[in-house]
Amino acid sequence: MNKQGNTYTIAYIIVMVVVVGAALAWVALSLKSKQADNVKIDKMQQILRSVRQPADEDNAIDLYQKLITDTYIVDINGNKLPGEAFDVDVAAEVKKPANERKLPVFVCNIDGSRKYILPVYGAGLWGPIWGYISVESDGNTIYGSYFSHQGETPGLGAEITKDHFSNQFADKHLFKDGEFKSVAVMKKGTKPTNGADYVDAISGGTITSKGVQSMLEGCLSCYSEFLKSLQTVEEN
Repeated sequence: MNKQGNTYTIAYIIVMVVVVGAALAWVALSLKSKQADNVKIDKMQQILRSVRQPADEDNAIDLYQKLITDTYIVDINGNKLPGEAFDVDVAAEVKKPANERKLPVFVCNIDGSRKYILPVYGAGLWGPIWGYISVESDGNTIYGSYFSHQGETPGLGAEITKDHFSNQFADKHLFKDGEFKSVAVMKKGTKPTNGADYVDAISGGTITSKGVQSMLEGCLSCYSEFLKSLQTVEEN
């Protein structure tokens, strides 16, 4: 075959495309399991950070198995549903009507005290934001929180990942006089008119801060009946 001809060139390109494609497919398949494990570990880290546990890649699995004592799914009425909480795609669930959502619950034991970890998911300025809120066994008091994002502006909206923002949520309440009132995220020096507990918004990150507030309201309100059931148990 004439190596200078078009036929040789086309054949060479086809062979290279097939070889490279096969190699890439093999690499992708080889790494698929590792990638899935990394996603799983990252999710465990996020869950644990909402209960103030600084988990890393090395200890996340052991710490999760030690501290997370139960997991389950509830509906908007607080009734348990079949399925594994860890496998629920929260991003997909928030797109559904509230009464059709699967709501994951992660039960954690910290020094003999039970915490309930609830995932939240919403929209920031440039993309999705998400996190986990841990609630005391009274079904009302926030114990801890963790937030993350896909593409918020560094130094502004991206500050939701920092401790100085998330730490504000500790000891805030989700109910006032028996009525669910999600924690508001307010411009410093202002207060919500409905009497809800609140935290200071991020300076220069107004849209992301509002996104966090909407995310908490939209997601945690779906857990209100479940949280009320915890309050009933606590009272008894």
